[in-house]
Amino acid sequence: MQLDIWGGAGEHGRSCYLLHNDRIGVLLDCGVKKTGAGQYPLVDPNVIPRLNAVFLSHAHEDHSMALPLLYKHGYRGVVWTTRATAQQLDTYFTSWKKYVRGQSAELPYGDEHVKAIRFAYLEEAGASGEWIDVAPHVKVCWGRSGHLVGSVWLMLELEGKRVFFSGDYSSESVLLAADGPEALPSGMAGQPADLAVIDAAYGMDAEAQPVLLERLAARIGQALAQGGSVLLPVPAFGRGQDMLVWARERFPGVPLVAERELLQAFEPMLDRPEWLKPGAAERIRRCLEDPRVVAVATNAEREQALAAGRSALYFTADGMMQSERAQWYYRRLAAAGNGCVILTGHLAAGSFGQRLLNEPESEGGCSVEAIRYKVHQGVTDVRRMLRAFGGRQTVPVHTGRSATDALCAALAAEGFAGLHSLGLGETLRF
Repeated sequence: MQLDIWGGAGEHGRSCYLLHNDRIGVLLDCGVKKTGAGQYPLVDPNVIPRLNAVFLSHAHEDHSMALPLLYKHGYRGVVWTTRATAQQLDTYFTSWKKYVRGQSAELPYGDEHVKAIRFAYLEEAGASGEWIDVAPHVKVCWGRSGHLVGSVWLMLELEGKRVFFSGDYSSESVLLAADGPEALPSGMAGQPADLAVIDAAYGMDAEAQPVLLERLAARIGQALAQGGSVLLPVPAFGRGQDMLVWARERFPGVPLVAERELLQAFEPMLDRPEWLKPGAAERIRRCLEDPRVVAVATNAEREQALAAGRSALYFTADGMMQSERAQWYYRRLAAAGNGCVILTGHLAAGSFGQRLLNEPESEGGCSVEAIRYKVHQGVTDVRRMLRAFGGRQTVPVHTGRSATDALCAALAAEGFAGLHSLGLGETLRF
């Protein structure tokens, strides 16, 4: 069996991994990289029609937005994912199309290819930890990955070879549950897979979520004490909901102004409590019922919230600040002279958020800094995952090549074997 890197290893974005031999082919994710007008995976049009199965770990654009290319190039099968993930994709396709056209470019596929995508639902074919037959000589089981509602890790069996794919994994979400090796089929825990493809987005960073949250709380508290407001740009789905619930509980009495789409994203979470940690649903309900949490969806509502003149936390649904709306918030806080922007996730090269971070004085009157909210794994998490799920050969992914090299060297020095730092277009036989 061979792994071909069509994207996602040695870089942040366009997750896409081909597993194949002379008889079968399986694709894990098919995403884009939000750089320029978008960078797409190295899909091979000659291979795509022969794929036996395609799997999607979750809805984020760097894992999903190139799926229509498969149908453009002749794939006629289904995409195996969860129902929650499939239902989130419309939002991402709309947003990605708008982004690309905003770059004066066109998508490399048409609306007809988006509409051609057909789904099969993992959780309806088998419960977590049960083997599902998806094609001849292809079986899969799944578990919750703690990254989004509906996000999963996968264990595949391909003609006797076992492959573990973590997807984007975090055990430290405020709200979302993640499964460990106890969710594997009976008797498999402790048995190494032949290959593991593991989220290592934070490289050698070993900081735990509680440490980062204390740092975030201290900086927010400082801004509020000085009479300022804080802008928190976040994705439409994911850490934004976590951070809203956390901020409401951590800063009693402080208004929270959030784009309506961020609050609406709580609804599928409440509809699917099986993806949540114990007690999370009640925490969400308290957040939605709190009069301090104000939803805004129009310019008039945003202006009204800002005109109140009180120190507040503003949540806008654009983690990299590429949208006019996010940039409008920034300009208003900068004009007020005592605002603060805190960026909590990945920033693509050339994005507005990255430019602000690199040139904090460019607009004056508004400090800009980065304090991570964990939604991926660092070295401590990767070490734990290797011990829990294992892999005779392991490919850490989702971060730059130099960071992957350093991680592999450090883990090898600790006695972990079979680690491979790979990049775009490279292969590994297993």
